[in-house]
Amino acid sequence: MARQDASDLAQSLGRQAEAVCRHYLSSGRREGGYWLVGDARNTPGRSMYVRLKDSPKGPAGKWTDAATGEHGDLLDVIRESCGLVDFKDVADEARTFLSMPQPEPEARQHQRQSPAPHGSPEAARRLVHMAQPIYGTLVQAYLRERGITDLRGTGSLHFHPRCYYRPDEHSPTETWPAMIAEVTDLDGKITGAHRTWLDPRRRDKAPIDTPRRAMGDLLGNAVRFGIGGEVMAAGEGIETVLSLRQVLPDMPMLAALSAAHLAAFLFPDTLRRLYIVRDNDPAGDGARDTLIERANEAGIEAIVISPELGDFNEDLRVAGLDSLRAAAQAQIAPQDVARFMALAA
Repeated sequence: MARQDASDLAQSLGRQAEAVCRHYLSSGRREGGYWLVGDARNTPGRSMYVRLKDSPKGPAGKWTDAATGEHGDLLDVIRESCGLVDFKDVADEARTFLSMPQPEPEARQHQRQSPAPHGSPEAARRLVHMAQPIYGTLVQAYLRERGITDLRGTGSLHFHPRCYYRPDEHSPTETWPAMIAEVTDLDGKITGAHRTWLDPRRRDKAPIDTPRRAMGDLLGNAVRFGIGGEVMAAGEGIETVLSLRQVLPDMPMLAALSAAHLAAFLFPDTLRRLYIVRDNDPAGDGARDTLIERANEAGIEAIVISPELGDFNEDLRVAGLDSLRAAAQAQIAPQDVARFMALAA
Protein backbone atom coordinates (compact mmCIF):
# COMPACT_ATOMS: atom_id res chain seq x y z
CA MET A 1 0.00 0.00 0.00
CA ALA A 2 1.23 3.52 -0.76
CA ARG A 3 1.21 4.84 2.80
CA GLN A 4 1.06 8.55 1.96
CA ASP A 5 -1.74 8.03 -0.54
CA ALA A 6 -3.67 5.91 1.99
CA SER A 7 -3.17 8.53 4.72
CA ASP A 8 -4.31 11.37 2.46
CA LEU A 9 -7.39 9.43 1.36
CA ALA A 10 -8.27 8.47 4.96
CA GLN A 11 -8.02 12.12 6.04
CA SER A 12 -10.19 13.25 3.13
CA LEU A 13 -12.80 10.64 3.99
CA GLY A 14 -12.62 11.69 7.66
CA ARG A 15 -13.60 15.23 6.71
CA GLN A 16 -16.82 13.72 5.32
CA ALA A 17 -17.15 10.99 7.93
CA GLU A 18 -20.90 11.17 8.40
CA ALA A 19 -21.55 11.12 4.65
CA VAL A 20 -19.23 8.12 4.29
CA CYS A 21 -21.08 6.30 7.06
CA ARG A 22 -24.49 7.05 5.60
CA HIS A 23 -23.34 5.65 2.27
CA TYR A 24 -21.30 2.58 3.28
CA LEU A 25 -22.74 1.84 6.74
CA SER A 26 -26.40 2.47 5.96
CA SER A 27 -27.55 -0.14 8.51
CA GLY A 28 -26.37 2.13 11.33
CA ARG A 29 -27.35 5.54 12.64
CA ARG A 30 -25.86 8.61 14.26
CA GLU A 31 -25.88 8.99 18.02
CA GLY A 32 -24.16 12.11 19.31
CA GLY A 33 -20.70 12.39 17.84
CA TYR A 34 -20.57 8.76 16.66
CA TRP A 35 -22.05 6.50 14.01
CA LEU A 36 -23.16 3.17 15.49
CA VAL A 37 -23.44 -0.03 13.43
CA GLY A 38 -22.84 -3.76 13.86
CA ASP A 39 -19.49 -4.00 12.08
CA ALA A 40 -17.47 -2.70 9.14
CA ARG A 41 -19.43 -4.96 6.77
CA ASN A 42 -22.60 -2.93 7.45
CA THR A 43 -24.28 -5.53 9.62
CA PRO A 44 -27.10 -4.07 11.75
CA GLY A 45 -26.13 -3.55 15.37
CA ARG A 46 -24.40 -1.17 17.76
CA SER A 47 -21.03 -2.67 18.67
CA MET A 48 -18.96 -0.62 16.20
CA TYR A 49 -18.69 3.13 16.60
CA VAL A 50 -17.17 5.60 14.14
CA ARG A 51 -15.96 9.03 15.34
CA LEU A 52 -17.64 11.70 13.21
CA LYS A 53 -15.62 14.76 14.33
CA ASP A 54 -12.00 15.36 15.32
CA SER A 55 -11.60 15.21 19.08
CA PRO A 56 -8.84 14.85 21.70
CA LYS A 57 -9.54 11.10 21.53
CA GLY A 58 -8.66 10.89 17.87
CA PRO A 59 -9.42 12.09 14.33
CA ALA A 60 -12.74 11.81 12.57
CA GLY A 61 -13.24 8.55 10.69
CA LYS A 62 -11.48 6.30 13.18
CA TRP A 63 -13.61 3.42 14.39
CA THR A 64 -13.55 0.65 16.98
CA ASP A 65 -15.58 -2.54 17.16
CA ALA A 66 -16.24 -3.14 20.85
CA ALA A 67 -17.29 -6.73 20.21
CA THR A 68 -14.07 -7.81 18.49
CA GLY A 69 -11.51 -5.16 19.46
CA GLU A 70 -10.89 -4.37 15.79
CA HIS A 71 -10.26 -0.79 14.79
CA GLY A 72 -9.39 1.14 11.66
CA ASP A 73 -10.25 4.06 9.42
CA LEU A 74 -12.80 4.74 6.70
CA LEU A 75 -10.68 3.05 4.02
CA ASP A 76 -11.19 -0.16 6.00
CA VAL A 77 -14.92 0.52 6.03
CA ILE A 78 -14.94 0.85 2.25
CA ARG A 79 -12.89 -2.32 1.85
CA GLU A 80 -15.07 -4.41 4.15
CA SER A 81 -18.49 -3.06 3.16
CA CYS A 82 -17.73 -3.34 -0.58
CA GLY A 83 -15.90 -6.66 -0.35
CA LEU A 84 -12.80 -5.33 -2.09
CA VAL A 85 -9.50 -7.19 -2.06
CA ASP A 86 -6.77 -4.95 -3.56
CA PHE A 87 -5.91 -1.50 -2.24
CA LYS A 88 -6.10 -0.20 -5.79
CA ASP A 89 -9.82 -0.98 -5.83
CA VAL A 90 -10.34 0.50 -2.36
CA ALA A 91 -8.54 3.68 -3.39
CA ASP A 92 -10.52 3.91 -6.63
CA GLU A 93 -13.78 3.54 -4.71
CA ALA A 94 -12.72 6.21 -2.21
CA ARG A 95 -11.77 8.63 -4.98
CA THR A 96 -15.08 8.00 -6.72
CA PHE A 97 -16.94 8.81 -3.50
CA LEU A 98 -14.83 11.94 -2.98
CA SER A 99 -15.18 12.94 -6.66
CA MET A 100 -11.39 12.95 -6.98
CA PRO A 101 -9.53 12.20 -10.24
CA GLN A 102 -8.18 8.69 -10.57
CA PRO A 103 -4.37 8.24 -10.72
CA GLU A 104 -2.56 7.42 -13.92
CA PRO A 105 -2.22 3.67 -14.61
CA GLU A 106 1.56 3.78 -13.98
CA ALA A 107 1.03 5.20 -10.50
CA ARG A 108 -1.56 2.57 -9.65
CA GLN A 109 0.95 -0.23 -10.09
CA HIS A 110 2.71 0.86 -6.91
CA GLN A 111 -0.43 0.83 -4.76
CA ARG A 112 -1.24 -2.86 -4.74
CA GLN A 113 -0.75 -4.89 -1.61
CA SER A 114 -0.34 -8.62 -2.15
CA PRO A 115 -3.09 -8.86 -4.80
CA ALA A 116 -4.75 -12.23 -5.10
CA PRO A 117 -4.68 -13.55 -8.69
CA HIS A 118 -7.95 -12.84 -10.46
CA GLY A 119 -10.40 -15.71 -10.04
CA SER A 120 -8.06 -17.67 -7.77
CA PRO A 121 -9.04 -19.66 -4.67
CA GLU A 122 -7.39 -16.99 -2.53
CA ALA A 123 -9.46 -14.25 -4.18
CA ALA A 124 -12.56 -16.40 -3.55
CA ARG A 125 -11.66 -16.83 0.13
CA ARG A 126 -11.17 -13.09 0.58
CA LEU A 127 -14.51 -12.38 -1.05
CA VAL A 128 -16.32 -14.87 1.21
CA HIS A 129 -14.68 -13.44 4.33
CA MET A 130 -15.73 -9.91 3.37
CA ALA A 131 -19.39 -10.87 2.96
CA GLN A 132 -21.98 -10.99 5.73
CA PRO A 133 -24.74 -13.38 6.89
CA ILE A 134 -27.85 -13.50 4.72
CA TYR A 135 -30.53 -13.05 7.39
CA GLY A 136 -32.42 -9.79 6.95
CA THR A 137 -30.68 -9.05 3.64
CA LEU A 138 -31.62 -8.98 -0.02
CA VAL A 139 -30.43 -12.60 -0.34
CA GLN A 140 -33.11 -13.74 2.08
CA ALA A 141 -35.71 -11.72 0.17
CA TYR A 142 -34.47 -13.15 -3.16
CA LEU A 143 -34.76 -16.72 -1.90
CA ARG A 144 -38.18 -16.04 -0.39
CA GLU A 145 -39.41 -14.92 -3.82
CA ARG A 146 -38.46 -18.41 -5.01
CA GLY A 147 -40.41 -20.16 -2.28
CA ILE A 148 -37.28 -20.86 -0.22
CA THR A 149 -38.04 -19.79 3.35
CA ASP A 150 -36.46 -22.50 5.54
CA LEU A 151 -32.80 -21.48 5.67
CA ARG A 152 -31.52 -24.01 8.19
CA GLY A 153 -28.01 -25.16 7.35
CA THR A 154 -27.29 -22.35 4.88
CA GLY A 155 -24.17 -20.98 6.55
CA SER A 156 -22.33 -21.39 3.24
CA LEU A 157 -24.38 -18.50 1.79
CA HIS A 158 -23.46 -14.86 2.34
CA PHE A 159 -24.54 -11.37 1.27
CA HIS A 160 -22.35 -8.75 -0.34
CA PRO A 161 -23.96 -5.31 -0.70
CA ARG A 162 -21.66 -4.03 -3.47
CA CYS A 163 -20.00 -6.86 -5.37
CA TYR A 164 -18.00 -5.90 -8.44
CA TYR A 165 -19.23 -7.03 -11.84
CA ARG A 166 -17.43 -6.47 -15.13
CA PRO A 167 -19.13 -7.74 -18.31
CA ASP A 168 -15.79 -8.10 -20.11
CA GLU A 169 -12.29 -6.68 -20.05
CA HIS A 170 -13.29 -3.75 -22.22
CA SER A 171 -16.30 -2.66 -20.13
CA PRO A 172 -16.46 -0.48 -17.02
CA THR A 173 -16.90 -2.13 -13.64
CA GLU A 174 -20.36 -2.07 -12.05
CA THR A 175 -21.46 -2.86 -8.51
CA TRP A 176 -24.52 -4.92 -7.60
CA PRO A 177 -25.68 -6.67 -4.44
CA ALA A 178 -24.84 -10.36 -4.61
CA MET A 179 -25.42 -13.73 -3.02
CA ILE A 180 -21.99 -15.25 -2.34
CA ALA A 181 -21.84 -19.04 -1.96
CA GLU A 182 -18.66 -20.58 -0.60
CA VAL A 183 -17.35 -23.65 -2.42
CA THR A 184 -15.53 -26.09 -0.13
CA ASP A 185 -13.64 -29.34 -0.35
CA LEU A 186 -14.26 -32.46 1.73
CA ASP A 187 -12.23 -30.98 4.60
CA GLY A 188 -14.31 -27.79 4.68
CA LYS A 189 -11.61 -25.58 3.15
CA ILE A 190 -12.91 -22.78 0.93
CA THR A 191 -11.65 -23.38 -2.61
CA GLY A 192 -13.97 -21.12 -4.58
CA ALA A 193 -17.00 -18.85 -4.57
CA HIS A 194 -20.14 -18.50 -6.63
CA ARG A 195 -21.70 -15.08 -7.16
CA THR A 196 -25.34 -14.39 -8.02
CA TRP A 197 -25.78 -10.67 -8.63
CA LEU A 198 -29.19 -9.37 -7.55
CA ASP A 199 -31.55 -6.55 -8.47
CA PRO A 200 -32.73 -4.96 -5.19
CA ARG A 201 -35.87 -3.50 -6.80
CA ARG A 202 -37.21 -6.76 -8.25
CA ARG A 203 -35.70 -9.22 -5.73
CA ASP A 204 -34.49 -11.14 -8.76
CA LYS A 205 -31.23 -11.72 -10.54
CA ALA A 206 -29.61 -8.49 -11.71
CA PRO A 207 -30.39 -7.45 -15.32
CA ILE A 208 -26.87 -8.16 -16.58
CA ASP A 209 -25.50 -10.56 -19.19
CA THR A 210 -24.09 -13.14 -16.78
CA PRO A 211 -25.73 -12.75 -13.35
CA ARG A 212 -24.05 -15.95 -12.12
CA ARG A 213 -20.31 -16.53 -12.08
CA ALA A 214 -18.00 -18.88 -10.22
CA MET A 215 -14.36 -18.41 -9.29
CA GLY A 216 -11.64 -20.53 -7.75
CA ASP A 217 -11.11 -24.28 -7.72
CA LEU A 218 -14.47 -25.95 -8.37
CA LEU A 219 -13.67 -29.43 -9.69
CA GLY A 220 -14.61 -32.06 -7.11
CA ASN A 221 -15.88 -29.42 -4.68
CA ALA A 222 -19.31 -27.93 -3.98
CA VAL A 223 -21.53 -25.54 -2.05
CA ARG A 224 -22.58 -27.57 1.00
CA PHE A 225 -25.71 -27.46 3.15
CA GLY A 226 -25.51 -29.54 6.31
CA ILE A 227 -22.74 -31.93 7.33
CA GLY A 228 -22.28 -34.87 5.00
CA GLY A 229 -22.73 -38.36 6.38
CA GLU A 230 -23.86 -41.75 5.17
CA VAL A 231 -26.84 -40.25 3.31
CA MET A 232 -26.80 -37.09 1.23
CA ALA A 233 -28.26 -35.49 -1.91
CA ALA A 234 -26.40 -33.69 -4.69
CA GLY A 235 -27.71 -31.39 -7.41
CA GLU A 236 -26.57 -28.69 -9.80
CA GLY A 237 -28.00 -25.32 -8.77
CA ILE A 238 -28.17 -23.63 -5.38
CA GLU A 239 -31.87 -22.79 -5.66
CA THR A 240 -32.66 -26.32 -6.91
CA VAL A 241 -31.02 -27.95 -3.91
CA LEU A 242 -32.48 -25.45 -1.44
CA SER A 243 -35.95 -26.12 -2.86
CA LEU A 244 -35.65 -29.82 -2.05
CA ARG A 245 -34.37 -28.91 1.42
CA GLN A 246 -37.71 -27.18 2.07
CA VAL A 247 -39.21 -30.66 2.48
CA LEU A 248 -36.02 -32.52 3.52
CA PRO A 249 -34.44 -29.90 5.80
CA ASP A 250 -32.27 -32.34 7.76
CA MET A 251 -30.76 -34.18 4.80
CA PRO A 252 -27.22 -33.02 3.97
CA MET A 253 -27.07 -31.69 0.42
CA LEU A 254 -24.65 -30.02 -1.94
CA ALA A 255 -24.85 -27.91 -5.09
CA ALA A 256 -22.08 -28.61 -7.59
CA LEU A 257 -23.02 -25.52 -9.69
CA SER A 258 -23.10 -27.27 -13.09
CA ALA A 259 -23.88 -30.64 -14.62
CA ALA A 260 -20.22 -31.28 -15.39
CA HIS A 261 -19.17 -30.53 -11.82
CA LEU A 262 -22.06 -32.57 -10.42
CA ALA A 263 -20.78 -35.59 -12.33
CA ALA A 264 -17.30 -35.07 -10.86
CA PHE A 265 -17.83 -34.12 -7.20
CA LEU A 266 -15.84 -36.14 -4.69
CA PHE A 267 -17.67 -38.59 -2.43
CA PRO A 268 -17.17 -38.43 1.36
CA ASP A 269 -15.71 -41.63 2.79
CA THR A 270 -18.82 -42.03 4.97
CA LEU A 271 -21.29 -41.92 2.07
CA ARG A 272 -23.46 -45.01 1.62
CA ARG A 273 -26.55 -43.69 -0.18
CA LEU A 274 -26.58 -40.82 -2.67
CA TYR A 275 -29.68 -39.05 -3.95
CA ILE A 276 -28.99 -37.53 -7.35
CA VAL A 277 -31.10 -34.39 -7.77
CA ARG A 278 -31.30 -34.14 -11.52
CA ASP A 279 -32.46 -31.33 -13.78
CA ASN A 280 -34.78 -32.20 -16.64
CA ASP A 281 -32.40 -31.58 -19.53
CA PRO A 282 -29.77 -33.51 -21.53
CA ALA A 283 -26.92 -32.20 -19.35
CA GLY A 284 -28.78 -33.40 -16.27
CA ASP A 285 -29.22 -36.81 -17.83
CA GLY A 286 -25.51 -37.05 -18.53
CA ALA A 287 -24.59 -36.08 -14.97
CA ARG A 288 -27.07 -38.64 -13.64
CA ASP A 289 -25.62 -41.48 -15.71
CA THR A 290 -22.03 -40.65 -14.77
CA LEU A 291 -22.85 -40.35 -11.08
CA ILE A 292 -24.73 -43.65 -11.02
CA GLU A 293 -21.73 -45.40 -12.57
CA ARG A 294 -19.24 -43.75 -10.18
CA ALA A 295 -21.41 -44.50 -7.14
CA ASN A 296 -21.86 -48.14 -8.10
CA GLU A 297 -18.12 -48.55 -8.53
CA ALA A 298 -17.60 -47.08 -5.04
CA GLY A 299 -20.21 -49.34 -3.44
CA ILE A 300 -22.64 -46.45 -2.89
CA GLU A 301 -26.36 -46.84 -3.52
CA ALA A 302 -27.52 -44.20 -6.03
CA ILE A 303 -31.16 -43.06 -6.20
CA VAL A 304 -32.31 -40.50 -8.75
CA ILE A 305 -34.86 -37.85 -7.72
CA SER A 306 -36.52 -36.17 -10.69
CA PRO A 307 -38.65 -33.00 -10.87
CA GLU A 308 -41.96 -32.78 -12.69
CA LEU A 309 -40.90 -29.62 -14.52
CA GLY A 310 -37.46 -28.26 -15.37
CA ASP A 311 -36.01 -28.39 -11.86
CA PHE A 312 -37.18 -28.57 -8.26
CA ASN A 313 -37.35 -24.80 -7.81
CA GLU A 314 -39.76 -24.64 -10.71
CA ASP A 315 -41.78 -27.43 -9.10
CA LEU A 316 -41.85 -25.54 -5.80
CA ARG A 317 -42.88 -22.24 -7.35
CA VAL A 318 -45.52 -23.66 -9.70
CA ALA A 319 -47.00 -26.62 -7.80
CA GLY A 320 -46.29 -25.59 -4.20
CA LEU A 321 -44.73 -27.10 -1.12
CA ASP A 322 -47.25 -29.90 -0.53
CA SER A 323 -46.89 -31.19 -4.08
CA LEU A 324 -43.10 -31.11 -3.80
CA ARG A 325 -43.27 -32.98 -0.49
CA ALA A 326 -45.44 -35.70 -2.01
CA ALA A 327 -43.15 -36.06 -5.03
CA ALA A 328 -40.05 -36.32 -2.86
CA GLN A 329 -41.68 -38.80 -0.48
CA ALA A 330 -42.49 -41.08 -3.41
CA GLN A 331 -38.88 -41.11 -4.59
CA ILE A 332 -36.77 -41.54 -1.46
CA ALA A 333 -36.28 -44.59 0.75
CA PRO A 334 -38.92 -45.01 3.49
CA GLN A 335 -36.32 -44.89 6.26
CA ASP A 336 -35.10 -41.54 4.93
CA VAL A 337 -38.65 -40.17 4.86
CA ALA A 338 -38.86 -40.82 8.59
CA ARG A 339 -35.38 -39.48 9.22
CA PHE A 340 -35.21 -36.37 7.06
CA MET A 341 -38.64 -35.22 5.87
CA ALA A 342 -40.42 -32.27 7.47
CA LEU A 343 -44.05 -32.95 8.26
CA ALA A 344 -46.74 -30.82 6.64
CA ALA A 345 -47.88 -27.90 8.78
